[in-house]
Amino acid sequence: MTEQPIDGAALLGEVESFHRRFNVFPREAAYVAVALWDAHAHLLDAFDSTPRLAFLSPEPGSGKSRALEIVETLVPHPMVAVNASAAALFRAVSGSEGRPTILFDEIDTVFGPKAGDNEELRGFLNAGHRRSGVTYRCIGDGGNQTVQAFPSYTGVAVAGLGSLPDTILTRSVIIRMRRRARNESVEPYRQRLHEKEGHVLRSGLAAWADQVRDQVRDAWPELPEGVTDRPADVWEPLLAVADAAGGDWPKRARSACVELVKASQVDDKGSLGIRLLTDLRDHIMVGVDRLPTIAVIDRLNALEDAPWADLQGKPLDSRRLARILAEYMTADNEPITSRNIRTSGGVLKGYYSTDLHDAWARYCPPPPQQPLQALPPLQPSSEHIPA
Repeated sequence: MTEQPIDGAALLGEVESFHRRFNVFPREAAYVAVALWDAHAHLLDAFDSTPRLAFLSPEPGSGKSRALEIVETLVPHPMVAVNASAAALFRAVSGSEGRPTILFDEIDTVFGPKAGDNEELRGFLNAGHRRSGVTYRCIGDGGNQTVQAFPSYTGVAVAGLGSLPDTILTRSVIIRMRRRARNESVEPYRQRLHEKEGHVLRSGLAAWADQVRDQVRDAWPELPEGVTDRPADVWEPLLAVADAAGGDWPKRARSACVELVKASQVDDKGSLGIRLLTDLRDHIMVGVDRLPTIAVIDRLNALEDAPWADLQGKPLDSRRLARILAEYMTADNEPITSRNIRTSGGVLKGYYSTDLHDAWARYCPPPPQQPLQALPPLQPSSEHIPA
């Protein structure tokens, strides 16, 4: 007897509705992304990579843990991990009980500012992003130890306060959670009652995945314009799921992709170096082709909503400025360094915008659409720095 085809679009609609009953996400696109992520967890072997799902917020009580709890009812072999060691996780992933979907609550206790070093766990999470990812461990005793590769590829959803290391953040669908407003309400979640409903949907997703696995495995979904590199790796599996489901999901998925990728770029301040390059381009060297170091530092430290006046308790100085910029290259492939600038008061050390153009083009986000006003002309300084 031929198995009845399952309506993927309707099933994803039910998954989305299930989330809406218990979760208030910050934007409509988040409901689309999370429903697609739930479904993609049942199709991991059809993809080359799997995005992480990250529920993050600045404060407790924002619904992160509840969102993870609902995901738990919908994904295959959920494994709830709080402060789990890397060894426990890679043994679970390589075990014979079936690949788990790891749900990591309170991830800030692992990667937060007071968490200490967790390079081993970070390495596991990074390696597990790709289907080819493995974690190497020594097994055996004493001189009989051998190196064995343990598979690391598995679906991972996390929830926590603050942010995550860039190496994980750039591999994630990021949902920035907020506390519910007074006019926002959700249905109370009762595990004994509602978990069963989630499991029915989980079974439906598993059955649908079996029907479309070959179609998804051979799919190369069209990505929205401008979505490349890491964002493309993140969204390609989710778009493939949407295309297999049909209905309005392909359109909604691509709209959600564009919206969430743009949101992540706005939220992502990048490294300190990229922040410095961007502030120099957008605020400090607007309308000028060169600027003495003393003026660059004064203007950076005066910027509001910028880190320069308080870098671990100290303001930016010329040595740290030089050290950060020297990591980047000019168009001639030379480190960016200060050069002599002749002023009416003498010769000062400073920076030329031509030396920064190549780094601006390679590392900085697109410039603001509205050009910023140029800073007022620099007043001559009486302080001389020898050439």
